[in-house]
Amino acid sequence: MKKYARVFRYLKDYKPSIISYVFTILLSILFSVLSLAMLFPFLQLLFGVNAATSSKSSSNVVMKWVNEHLENLMHQGDAYSALGLVCILIVTTIFFKNLFLYLSQITIGPIRNAIANRLRADMYHKILQLPIGYFTEQRKGDIMSRMTNDINEIEASVVGTIEGWVKDPLAILINLTVLFYISPRLTIFILLSLPVMGLIIGRISRSLKKQSLKVAQKSGETYSAIDETLGGLRVIKAFNVETKLKHKFLQISDEFLAARNQVGYKRDLASPMSEMMGVAIFSGILWFGGRLVLSHEIAMNGAMFLTYMGLFYNIIDPAKSISTAFSNMQKGAAAIDRIEEVLKATVSVDDNPNGKNITQFNHSIEFKNVSFYYEDICILKDISFTIYKGKTVALVGSSGAGKSTLADLVPRFHDATSGAILVDGTDIKDYSLHALRSLISIVTQEPILFNDTIANNIALGMEHTNMQAIEAAAKIANADHFIRNKEMGYDTNIGDRGSKLSGGERQRMTIARAVLKNPPILILDEATSSLDTESERLVQDAINNLMHNRTSIVIAHRLSTIRHADEIIVLRKGEIAERGTHEYLINQKGIYQNLVEMQEVK
Repeated sequence: MKKYARVFRYLKDYKPSIISYVFTILLSILFSVLSLAMLFPFLQLLFGVNAATSSKSSSNVVMKWVNEHLENLMHQGDAYSALGLVCILIVTTIFFKNLFLYLSQITIGPIRNAIANRLRADMYHKILQLPIGYFTEQRKGDIMSRMTNDINEIEASVVGTIEGWVKDPLAILINLTVLFYISPRLTIFILLSLPVMGLIIGRISRSLKKQSLKVAQKSGETYSAIDETLGGLRVIKAFNVETKLKHKFLQISDEFLAARNQVGYKRDLASPMSEMMGVAIFSGILWFGGRLVLSHEIAMNGAMFLTYMGLFYNIIDPAKSISTAFSNMQKGAAAIDRIEEVLKATVSVDDNPNGKNITQFNHSIEFKNVSFYYEDICILKDISFTIYKGKTVALVGSSGAGKSTLADLVPRFHDATSGAILVDGTDIKDYSLHALRSLISIVTQEPILFNDTIANNIALGMEHTNMQAIEAAAKIANADHFIRNKEMGYDTNIGDRGSKLSGGERQRMTIARAVLKNPPILILDEATSSLDTESERLVQDAINNLMHNRTSIVIAHRLSTIRHADEIIVLRKGEIAERGTHEYLINQKGIYQNLVEMQEVK
């Protein structure tokens, strides 16, 4: 049960409601037993057995008490009136049974929903905490599947069966107690028979976990295929691969279907198998108990025996529910494993709880012998340089040289494997993450926008701002003109990932966002490399405005944009190969000059 520890930990916060649930479900079960006990006087009336005689012949104290009191009620009128009174008692007890059952359901329902909601919230919070590197090996569709399908599975298979683990054992215990009072000998026979049913159902259930894990994995593959298709529709249509991708998706979908069917076959087998076993035990008790009654080996008449069997049959449904719940718990165990895999993932970039606050950047950013390894692969090796306040440092090099990784170390998207990065002489790990990142704005090659209004996207992360400040930032970013030409202006919704805007418009919006934040440190990661000439000019002008009086780290694809950088650092295979100004590096006739000449030839 250790893997369900998180669910049980959540339950501790709802102790009053759980106590209320146990109380109401207990009353519901008691009234259920009482309603079946009403069969006894009903059958006595039908069989013409005198209640007083039955009471005297019964060795059970409880049944004597019931008979004596019901006898007084029946003698108040004729047999028809007594029969009507018994029926009223049955209806009354059933009413109270269902009333308390309903109260128990409206008590446990919100708890079940709240636990699933908290699990989903914990997953989302963990995703926000995890470093960017964690997601390089994860399919986005698989993460989405864990947050939707797996949590829904836990809600249905685990949390949804917790109430069964309370209600059904209570129902079995109370009914068995009453049965034991009526006939200890028969009840012991039942107790010896029930483990056989549990053993058979358990063997079926244990095989569910492996199949359920396969279902979850195939679900993640399905989500990933859909996500990749929606994100790459232009390329798919341009290269005429619709048919190929359709067949690939159908193959994944068919494997998903087959896995779900296998789980369904085994899960659904538990209920009919338990019912069949229950009926077999029921029939065995009919035979065994019937012989004892006919041979007068037990002090029980026909009416009492049928009542006894009715009470026993009241155990079959709870027993069947427990076996089904056990199967579902095994099925949900795979979903819990997948959720826990994310929730227990190591947060390699963790906030310092005692981190210093930093509100302004005063002097420099210093890289001291910084190395970074991803698993066993060296990405950066022994990097050392200093960026002074107000200066611009450009990082250049071929693809895979480590430029973006180096820039990502400053806001601690990753942490250096060795060495240190100092801001104003203090290791960035000693600062609060929130404070450190408040000093930095990033403009990436791919604009990251959200399905919201233009104004809200520019004001992202700025809780206390006004429209005048947003418009001023847009003007500096050369974005105000195109925004005002939109039908709703700054209140225009830009669609999913800014799909209603052009590439240049999206990029200028991200620059406006950086301007509004007004950071002292700026990271530009190939911000103009994917734009056409006209958009590049507008964006470059906006970037120049943004960089004014700021400390900047520029990752450059087009070397013409970084000629005036205070220092250019050339990376090759994760190491600094060259460094200096544009003119100095050109005169060195090394890697940088070759890169410039290749671009000039193009």
